[in-house]
Parts: sequence; C-alpha cells; structure tokens
Amino acid sequence: MIRSSSTAEGTFRDPEGRLYRDGDRILREIYPQHSAAVLAWLHSPLAQRWMQQRRMAPTTIETEQPLLLEHERIFFPSYPWEWSPGQWIDAAALTLDLCEEALEEGYIVKDATPLNILFSGPRPIFVDVLSFEPRDLKSPLWIAYAQFARTFLLPLSAQIYLGWPLSATMQRRDGYEPADLVPFLPFHRRWSSPLLSLVTLPMMLQTKSRICSERPQLSEDVAAYAVRRLLRSTRKLLRALAPSERVSRWSHYTQTASHYRTADHEAKQEFVRSTLAGIRPARVLDVGANTGVYSRIAAGSGAEVVAWDTDAQATEINWKTARKENLRVLPLVADFARPTPAVGWRNQESAGLIERARGQFDCVLMLGIMHHLLIADQIPLSAILEQLSEITTRWAIIEWVPQGDSQFDELCRGRQTLYSHLTEEHFVQAISGRFAVRSCNRLQNGRSLWLIERNS
Repeated sequence: MIRSSSTAEGTFRDPEGRLYRDGDRILREIYPQHSAAVLAWLHSPLAQRWMQQRRMAPTTIETEQPLLLEHERIFFPSYPWEWSPGQWIDAAALTLDLCEEALEEGYIVKDATPLNILFSGPRPIFVDVLSFEPRDLKSPLWIAYAQFARTFLLPLSAQIYLGWPLSATMQRRDGYEPADLVPFLPFHRRWSSPLLSLVTLPMMLQTKSRICSERPQLSEDVAAYAVRRLLRSTRKLLRALAPSERVSRWSHYTQTASHYRTADHEAKQEFVRSTLAGIRPARVLDVGANTGVYSRIAAGSGAEVVAWDTDAQATEINWKTARKENLRVLPLVADFARPTPAVGWRNQESAGLIERARGQFDCVLMLGIMHHLLIADQIPLSAILEQLSEITTRWAIIEWVPQGDSQFDELCRGRQTLYSHLTEEHFVQAISGRFAVRSCNRLQNGRSLWLIERNS
C-alpha cells in the first residue's frame, strides 16, 4: 500500500489496480477486467467481517463504473524496516490468521509480504484488499508461501541467528533467499530447526528440482488438508522465531538512570502530564521515547501517539506494553538525526520518515534527547529547531540538559570546550526565532523542562 504523504502518481506493481492519494483520501482504481472479482470479494461476508473488526483496512466503494475504492486512512504509515521484532511477528501472525480463515470460505492469500501491513497504534491491519483470490479447491499448494518465507521468516531468522538488523530489509523489497544466509551460518546451525526447514532443505530442493508449469490436482478434501497442514507448520516456524527477552544499552535506562532521583522522575512526569492536560494535543510524537514512559502519559491524556527510538529492544518493550494495555501508541525504530530515507523506484515508492511526519503532530516531546542530538550527532541547535518546526503544528515539550550534567559530560568525552556555547541562554535565544516559551520547570538535578509554542 502506498505510504506517501503527498499526492503521487500511485503504485504500479499490482496488476489489478492502482493505489494513489488525493489530498487526505487514499483511493484505489481497479482495472476493468478485475472489477467483478474485486466487488465479489469486498461484498463477501468474510471481507465485511474483517473490515468491521479492523483486521483489514475499512474500504468503501466510491463508484462501480469504473470501480474506485476509498480506504480508511491509517494515521502515520510505517514500514517493516521501522518495526521491532515483535511487530514483525504480529504482522506475520495476522497474515497467517487471515489466510486460515479465508481458506474456510474458499479464498486464499495470494500476496504475503509485510508491505501489506500497517500498524494502527500497536495493532497490525492488513491494507491490501486485493491480496485475496478464490482458491483452486483441488490444489494442495499455497503459492504465496515462498514469498512469506522470503519476506517474513528469513529476515527474522537472519536477525536472530546472524544479528542482521531488520532495518536492512529496506533494500530487500522481496526479502532474502536461503542462499543469502547459507554462507554465514555454521554447519551445525543449518541442520537445526528452524533453519533446516527454512534454509537447508529449500537449498537442496532448489538444486534438484525442475521447473514445472503444471500444478498438482487432488481431491478437495485432501487439497484443503495439505494447505491447512502447511499453514500449521508455517505458524510453528514463526513461533520458533519469536524474539527472546534481551537487554540493550537503553532498554533499562529508565530504571538505572543514576542522574535522576525519584523526586526528579516524579516532577518530570507531573510536568508532562499537567502540561498535556492543559494543551490537549490530538497527536503527539515522542522523540527518543525509550521504553515509552512518556508515550503512555501522552496516550493517557487522550492523544494518539507515535514513538521514535533508535534502540530496537526499547522499542519492543514500548510496543509490548502498548499492546497489552491497548493504548494508542505506535512505537517505531526511527532516528530523528538519521531519518529513514525515501526508497524504491525513483525514491517515490516509500516516503521518508520526515516527509511522513511533516505537519502531522500538534505536540512533539523531546525529553532527554536534545543533548544527544547536539553532542553525539553534532547537529546545530538551529537545525534541530528547524526540523522540529516542520513536524509540530503548534507545541513542543523539551528537556534541556545543562553543562555539568553527568550525561552531558559523558557525551562530550573530554571535549567540553567544544560545547561550551551550549548554555541555557543559547537555547532560549535559539528558540525565540521559531517558538515562544510558554512555561518552564526546573528539576532538582539541574535539568529544565520547557513548553514552547510555534510562532504562527
């Protein structure tokens, strides 16, 4: 599904139709020769049920001649390379769930890639309504299995067993082949589950098989049994790839931050909570969200929240908590300093992170992140504020970390003189060009919290 935040010519890979954006509307034109089949699918009780359950993108029929569909717009579209491992697993499980249910109604998934999924808050939604077709009742094959393995199972395998980041799939639209992993896997690992089924056996069969255009035909009962068995075994492989609990540099930051006393934590949270209650933003971006303490405070204020953090494990914890508590929080592995670029054909198929975020939030939280951007990433304060002003339509809450703070000094690595200009006075002066200060609260540890409002 197209995820561009600007009007585009539309998608071109789907042989049945073209998806494009018209202002704030997401429209899909269906080519005439496929209209009758698409209408039959959309009117089916199964498709209607999924849309009501919001497991498939709610879709309305604008016109029937020609057939034009409008999809409900999912706020802040994301890409698989911005998801945590758990989000990958959840998106894969939804794909298998829908395929199993479709099987009972005489349909099957013909396109099984994570690019068919968007997240609305912490929950996946299948957005490509054209990915289902009537099943050949005598065929024991699920043709989309190979794609599911390439785009879901092998990236997860590479992440677990080789340490390849899931973000690397940004350059692999159709996923990995078994041959991509084999040279890097120890011999014993190739013959152990689940890689025996995902890598070794497919490699062996590939070298011995011949291309055959004929599909086997069996009795309907046997064919259905074979497909169900394949789906069960696929789900078993997926469970084997579920991420284990890991500790990263930042995943326990909130609990171990020695530069914060309990009183400082409480004062900071109370400032954010009371400020959000006063300004009542509808959509909040939490930059440097870590495990999501302030994302959840924002969601508790009634806002729809998107949370960016560079640490995949912290993002995973944030996502699991949001899902468990059913909060409107979408955690993503994303970097304010190195935003996801636009990729795909002519760099127009997948919109960049900042393009998607521009003007989409009425409040941005930047708590405990500004000094990282200034020192570790060496981005000028004026440039940070310029990007901030492009994203927020009105408010921002910023935490300023002063010189002498243990975290400030740690980032300087003995080069404090290079950053001696980063004073609170410099911060206030830089703000005045684009924002107005509305309130400030100073914590006992020397840090300060600022509510600023964008100049009109």
